Amino acid sequence: MNDPINFGSELRRRRKEARISISEMAQRVHYSKGHLSKVETGRSTGSPVLAQACDRELGAGGELAELASSKQDESSTLPTALALNGLPPATGYFIGRSKELEDIASFVNDDTSGNVCLISGMAGVGKTALALRGIWNVVESFPDGCLFLNLGGDTPGGREITPHAALDALLRLLGVTGQRIPPGVDARANLYRSTARGKRILIFFDNVCSAAQVIPLLPAEQKCRVIITSRNRLHALDDAIYLSVDVLAKEEGIALFRSAGGPRADRADHDTVTRIVAHCGGLPLAIRIAAARFRGNSAWTPRDLETLLADEKSRLGVLDDGERSVAAALTVSCRALTGEQRRLFALLALYPGPEMSIGSVAALAGIDPLLARSLMDRLSDAHLVTYVTADRITLHDLVRDFARGSVLPGVSERAQDASVQRLLDHALLWIGESNALLTPHRYRVPHSAAEPSDHEKFAGRQSALDWIAAEWAGLVGMCHLAAARGLHSRCWQLAFALREYFFLNKLWDPWIETHLVAVDTARASKHRRGLAISLSNLGIGYVDRGDLAAAVEQYQEALEIFRELNDERGIVDALCNLAWADLYRGEPENALRGLCVALSHYRRMGNERNAAITLRGIALTESELDLYADSVRHAKHAREVFRTLDLWLDVVMSTNCIAWAHFRAGDHEAAAFQYDLAASQAERFGSCYEKARALAGLGNIHAASGRHAEAVEQWARADEVLSPLSPVMVGEARVRMAWSDTSAKE
Repeated sequence: MNDPINFGSELRRRRKEARISISEMAQRVHYSKGHLSKVETGRSTGSPVLAQACDRELGAGGELAELASSKQDESSTLPTALALNGLPPATGYFIGRSKELEDIASFVNDDTSGNVCLISGMAGVGKTALALRGIWNVVESFPDGCLFLNLGGDTPGGREITPHAALDALLRLLGVTGQRIPPGVDARANLYRSTARGKRILIFFDNVCSAAQVIPLLPAEQKCRVIITSRNRLHALDDAIYLSVDVLAKEEGIALFRSAGGPRADRADHDTVTRIVAHCGGLPLAIRIAAARFRGNSAWTPRDLETLLADEKSRLGVLDDGERSVAAALTVSCRALTGEQRRLFALLALYPGPEMSIGSVAALAGIDPLLARSLMDRLSDAHLVTYVTADRITLHDLVRDFARGSVLPGVSERAQDASVQRLLDHALLWIGESNALLTPHRYRVPHSAAEPSDHEKFAGRQSALDWIAAEWAGLVGMCHLAAARGLHSRCWQLAFALREYFFLNKLWDPWIETHLVAVDTARASKHRRGLAISLSNLGIGYVDRGDLAAAVEQYQEALEIFRELNDERGIVDALCNLAWADLYRGEPENALRGLCVALSHYRRMGNERNAAITLRGIALTESELDLYADSVRHAKHAREVFRTLDLWLDVVMSTNCIAWAHFRAGDHEAAAFQYDLAASQAERFGSCYEKARALAGLGNIHAASGRHAEAVEQWARADEVLSPLSPVMVGEARVRMAWSDTSAKE
């Protein structure tokens, strides 16, 4: 029986039959010679894009493409690795760069050189396209995954992604939960390098601003590979391999225009196309946008486009000048847009996040989501926006800057303010729906956004979690945007609404960031209640960061304002918060008095949830006062209330509280039983924080009983779940620290 024909061997047979060398074939299809060799010898699987290009060059009539497609279908039935590949797709209009692709392949395969490659060159020169094509050629060499992160360094006057935030994103991409991510840059970098140890990962950092921005993000593992793109040369990256990228050569630029411009461009006369490419300065981004305009306007002749590009006013007179050459090309592209498309493109510049949903786009423009999607499709065709997923789009940094500086001024300030207000109202409505599913019993401040009659709802809790996980970075930006536009009430309301998700995921940095802005705007607008609420929530963030002095300062000012407003709920909340702070500051007598006062008020107001939380605080305080029987009784009572209310995270917290009281009383058997129960409950309900606390408590029991090896083992398990636990906030962490200090002295 004959062996079945495969794509690689058939490609080699047809190439040799056509008398085309592998080097020439690589140039024709714009892949590296090394990658083609691997495909032909069966060491790599050819992609559908490569198969189609080879099919076209060899005149195979679709037979080669069909072989590659069949191979893809067969491989799809086999088990696949779970490694993450977050790479964007490579462009279909990639021309030239054979030498650079070979250099990237050599960098990846050479284990004797460094593990960092810097691709540098001017804006719009195609650094990202080159990097992606080169990475996709070697993607199979990285079984542990390929990661992509845009560090935002190419946004003039914008906010680049800090190493602190980038490390947070990388750790989450590598599977580290939010609860395990420490607050400091050095601690995050340590955890990141440790997580990458022993793995073969390729990491692509796009649009890096400076060496200082990326150095903390470099893994020590030499099996990893890092590819960086930047407009800056980043000389401080001493060990990096440098790959400089220039504009396209004349013939490559012509080929790019003909390929991207469609059949009419392919038939255009050579001299006219040569002048079009020359007016674009050989810059790939400018050429592609010019070609898209030509392809999208059937009334234009090639000479018409060449005449338009020759006009310095339409090119802004700066095609020879770095960033402004991109701006000139974008200006030409925008002239093909309808008035409705141009208005929406301008409004996209108002959005403060790196990417946005179609729903947010519709809110900005005040249009139906279906129309918004249709308009986005047109802008995507013109290369002005990029789809990240089917429902989310992003703007390149320079495109956003162009829209903000050259298109947005055509929209009146009044219309811009109305767009921002619609966007904020949209966010408040959706985050309100999300919070109702995430924490249904929690008190919510009424917001000022009116709900439209056709407002959709989330399908369930998981869809609400998925939505806010994708949106929260943009929502943080909206807090700043609301403040900048003078929409003060929406600013503090949005900050208040975000705390639900931030609390569940221990995202204290954005919690504090948004509430600092909220405090400033509420103070500036003299909104006393908004100021008091924001101060209280800012204090909560400071407490969980261990900054008790700053927390008490916020609580005291909030209490003063609530008393001024005669707001009973606010007064009780502020007194309760101050009592909790007394507990953490080591003043249990004051804490007990304050918590008992708050408990009586909550019960009188019928607030079962807050009463139960306060009762749990009383139980913790009683443990500090050696009132162990009372502590156990009150914690069990609180746990039963939480069970009745279906507040299972609070159930777990109460179980740990009961275990802590038993441990303090010396009843290690009862403590171990409750800690085991808390650990299983925490596992079931997804709380890494409470599971780590329970495991630390079990370690403390072993240590107290002289079983030091078992103690170390349990503490190590706790650290694997979440590290570190704050000794200020968590009694178990405090006891563990004391045992560790004692062991160190011995």
